[in-house]
Amino acid sequence: MRLKSKDILGLEEMDADEIELILQTATSFKDILNRPIKKVPTLRGRSIITLFYEASTRTRTSFETAARIMSADTSSIAAATSSVVKGESLKDTVLTLRSMRPDVFIIRHSASGAPHFVAKLIPESVINAGDGMHEHPSQGLLDMMTILENKGRLSGLTVAIVGDILHSRVARSDMWGLTKMGAKVRFVGPKTLIPPEAAKLPVEVYTNLEEGIKGADVVNVLRIQLERMKKGLFPSIREYSQLYGITNERLKAAKDDVIVLH
Repeated sequence: MRLKSKDILGLEEMDADEIELILQTATSFKDILNRPIKKVPTLRGRSIITLFYEASTRTRTSFETAARIMSADTSSIAAATSSVVKGESLKDTVLTLRSMRPDVFIIRHSASGAPHFVAKLIPESVINAGDGMHEHPSQGLLDMMTILENKGRLSGLTVAIVGDILHSRVARSDMWGLTKMGAKVRFVGPKTLIPPEAAKLPVEVYTNLEEGIKGADVVNVLRIQLERMKKGLFPSIREYSQLYGITNERLKAAKDDVIVLH
């Protein structure tokens, strides 16, 4: 089986078979990290460009490390140190870089839909490394892989995603991926941090933490994204922590073998 699209833009448009294929492939490649020589020729002769318009540590390093382990040539472009600061558009930047004949673009952008725009613009593959408040498919896949490694399955599990759902692209990717693999997903947080369209999504919504994590197999805790947030969504960080902070006492409402992701 192969992926149906040349791009990985979001888990909403992927089907369960494609997600399963990626998770199985990732599991086999993870063994490489335990070898004395962490190198395989899988992508020898291929070139990858990471184009990040937002700050990143984990995502960017993970992609670049994986590319090097698989013998790909990598080029790293940060918007803050590129011609973007001179006013160059996303389109012009991508078309300029495309002249170097890369095989894959990995893009993070503050605008939702930016990687989709690029994917329509060029024939090369585009991987979404996070776009605005839309999706973060690689993080969603990683979360599913982590749960699978600890629980042995995804189908039938109850996963509570707690915190700033409104601004979280990870929550959206987790939701689409997990529900397609047969898990039940809950959004838990203050009403002001729950997306207005949540009623139309395949999730259960809770504003009470204890009720939201009751009987959960997995609790995924999101950070508060102050950089995307308008004022007035909750009184203070202190009050938020008192109501929605995850403690050992509160976790007693979940299943005994609950795992916590962050």
